[in-house]
Amino acid sequence: MKSLELENYEILNDMILLKWNDSSENVLSLKNLRNSCPCAHCSGETDVFGNIYKGPEQILNEDSYVITGIQPVGYYAIRPFWKDQHKDGIFSYEFLKRLCDKYDKT
Repeated sequence: MKSLELENYEILNDMILLKWNDSSENVLSLKNLRNSCPCAHCSGETDVFGNIYKGPEQILNEDSYVITGIQPVGYYAIRPFWKDQHKDGIFSYEFLKRLCDKYDKT
């Protein structure tokens, strides 16, 4: 089975358009993308006992939902750069696809 790869992406207004190597396409709002940031500060880190440690609650504003750039990470992920200077989230292709599936149903 071929692994999931992102063939192309485009930012259009407040959405990211994603085209996958299995010929599927998804649209995800930048707000849902940012609110799902998997970095340790946003989502926390779990220790061996299951305790989650997070940074202080972030105050998000209009700039928090604007992407200024996207960097590929190997052949498995992308790293968005946000206008509010946040840049720690690395979104694996599998995680991105799960987000798309989650928000397509709502």
